[in-house]
Amino acid sequence: MNSNFKLNKETSIIFGLSTSENIAEKISKLLDIKLGLMKTKQFSDGEIFVESKSSVRNKSVFVIQSTNFPANDNLMELLLVIDAFKRSSAGEINVIIPYFGYARQDRKVFGRQAISAKLVANMLQVAGANRIITFDIHSEQIVGFFDIPVDNLKAYGLISKEIFSLNLKNLTIVSPDHGGISRARLLAKIFDAPLAVIDKRRSNHNVVESMFVLGNVKDKNLIIFDDIVDTGGTVVSAVEVLKQQGAKDIYLAVTHGVLSNKDGVSTIEKIKKSGVKQIITTNSIKITKNDFIKQIDLSNSLAEVIENHINNKSITDHFIKKYNTKL
Repeated sequence: MNSNFKLNKETSIIFGLSTSENIAEKISKLLDIKLGLMKTKQFSDGEIFVESKSSVRNKSVFVIQSTNFPANDNLMELLLVIDAFKRSSAGEINVIIPYFGYARQDRKVFGRQAISAKLVANMLQVAGANRIITFDIHSEQIVGFFDIPVDNLKAYGLISKEIFSLNLKNLTIVSPDHGGISRARLLAKIFDAPLAVIDKRRSNHNVVESMFVLGNVKDKNLIIFDDIVDTGGTVVSAVEVLKQQGAKDIYLAVTHGVLSNKDGVSTIEKIKKSGVKQIITTNSIKITKNDFIKQIDLSNSLAEVIENHINNKSITDHFIKKYNTKL
């Protein structure tokens, strides 16, 4: 970090990369902070070229990029941009990654596997990142992979406001697995709602072998709450077993709508056909407009995060007080 810069709006600049240009533009207007210009292109062999067309010397840089599909291209673009800022004498480089790809590879399950999340953390730091800001990183332990500050913001408060607008009676929050219980409990606490858990057994990645419901869901309106929905296999299986137990309307609420199509089958359509009434998610990942999906814009909350950092105020305390308390 360059020690000669002064932290204020005049010395701050925001860049939105390939996945997050719209969010960056909105934040720039909300805060009246300059939107930086970045030139990016791909050579014929797939190499990525980046060049900042805006000066970052002695400035507080906020660069926004989710690392979803194509994950490797988006991650590499981000790393190159950070390196370009570091070599251009940026005062500090704040990296906002609304969706942190590779976070599901956070440990070794078997002997000869990479801990990819740790490697990504190392690369971001070596590239020159001074701070990471993200939403609902898949595993809390990943925060410990970094030797720089990490703000892992929780989106359950933002999502709860959308759920509240549905005016659901007899509501129960469902965690799709044991690993998500603490996450689901936070949402359940806001609504004073009971919690149910899906006990699932996996035979492989994205393949669920069996499921059981722990908790009463009969005649209940349900919110299945998770951090990520990818191919939708778990959701479809969960909806089936929940309906067998007498559940009424079922909604899916997730922070990150990865929604990867598998074998040419639309994951969105697959979830819709399973009986889910609606998907509620954030725009951490860009999704083509769809009436079945309600996307919550993260721009306002990220603008407040940036403003708090510029004003040397707590990011976490503000976020908890404003978004993650009872409605």
